[in-house]
Amino acid sequence: MSEPQIVWLRRDLRIADNPALYAAASQGPVIAVYVLDDEAPGEHALGGASRWWLHQSLESLSKSFGARNSRIVLRRGDAVEELTAVARSAGAETVHANRHYEPWWQRAEDKLADALDLVLHDANYLFPPGYVTTGSGYPYKIYTPFSRALLAEMPPRDELPEPETLFSPVDWPASDRLEDWNLLPTKPDWAGGMRDFWEAGEKAAHERLDWWRDEVGDYDEARNLPSTDRTSRMSPHLHWGEISPVQIWHRFKSLRSDGWKVFEKEIIWRDFAQNVIYQFPDYPRKSYRDGFKTLEWRDPDKDDGAKSDLAAWQKGKTGYPIVDAGMRQLWQTGWMHNRVRMITASFLIKHLLIDWRHGERWFWDCLVDADYGSNGTNWQWVAGTGVDSNMFSRIMAPLTQSEKFDAGDYIREYVPELADCPDEAIHDPPDDVRGSYPAKIVAHKEGRERALAAYRAMKAD
Repeated sequence: MSEPQIVWLRRDLRIADNPALYAAASQGPVIAVYVLDDEAPGEHALGGASRWWLHQSLESLSKSFGARNSRIVLRRGDAVEELTAVARSAGAETVHANRHYEPWWQRAEDKLADALDLVLHDANYLFPPGYVTTGSGYPYKIYTPFSRALLAEMPPRDELPEPETLFSPVDWPASDRLEDWNLLPTKPDWAGGMRDFWEAGEKAAHERLDWWRDEVGDYDEARNLPSTDRTSRMSPHLHWGEISPVQIWHRFKSLRSDGWKVFEKEIIWRDFAQNVIYQFPDYPRKSYRDGFKTLEWRDPDKDDGAKSDLAAWQKGKTGYPIVDAGMRQLWQTGWMHNRVRMITASFLIKHLLIDWRHGERWFWDCLVDADYGSNGTNWQWVAGTGVDSNMFSRIMAPLTQSEKFDAGDYIREYVPELADCPDEAIHDPPDDVRGSYPAKIVAHKEGRERALAAYRAMKAD
């Protein structure tokens, strides 16, 4: 029997269109390994919602491997040390892995390549970061020219089928039990809403895609309406690699609707976010624009008022129904409608004048699709601090946004105190219909003027 091939699984939890798995299966018995490494990512170790999704996804993938008379080896600890130990015990020299661009995985790949024969594959994006470049040969920093250049390179690579056979090694390395990792919350079990809202795994991803292909035509208009929510909800499946953007593109490429064109550009935005962290590895931790170092944020670690406001935002008790509905949807389901993500982020940064990194960390812990590149890029875009971003002085008006995008039923679903509120009052309920719903923690005009004053002071320095 030929030498076993190690497949290092990370955010590529699928069997079809998995280049690392496909290559390994063509060369020998396959030992697929997932290592839960909580040390390498530092403050970006998996958050609570991500850990819940990971359990579901690994459980689903393990069943798929089992149906092919194979299995996944689970190990916990330093990824490089555990992979090296597995390889040595199995008599393997080669590790196949799909490239990842988070800085901790880049460091791990470099270190692993010193110990074993590491074969890296491109798998999780339409094109690898750095593939499309400017006329000067540099990676793009701005989305619009990046998108045009990437579209000019289409189509992406061909979709790979499932391996015909997964041969097993003579002896299997020792493996942890998934349930012993305690990824699921128990005391208390706060994941009931997520269980009702989601089904994880490769099969669920493709079922969702089947539904979405019939719906995507209306996406250009319907995507902004949280009450009807005609969005794909593919983001966690894409983040965890239960499906690849290449699979989606080839499935949809014959469509000509405006909805598909808009959705295609959002998939390209996902590529763009990886292109950003490829150039600036600390982007989700550090403002790109140095001038913002002098902006006088209200610091929750030093200012009790800011601390109280941050807690109200996190709990969905700001007194702004559209903001609170979004934050409660996030806590309940591990996800938030994209239009509402922008509104809630803008409110924290500008109305409350709290540093965007507090929001990035909260979303990181609460989102089932918490992605290092996308989360950081989106927060810096709203904050105006990014390489490509909205202007800080452009401040979203949450009450206007709520009415414009007809968020009444969305508010009623996630803010039950306002369930009986009439349409004419639901976006900004007056005192006589608020009941137990809290008053605004800051007036819109006051928050806006405070943010603009801080911005002008920063510009004057």
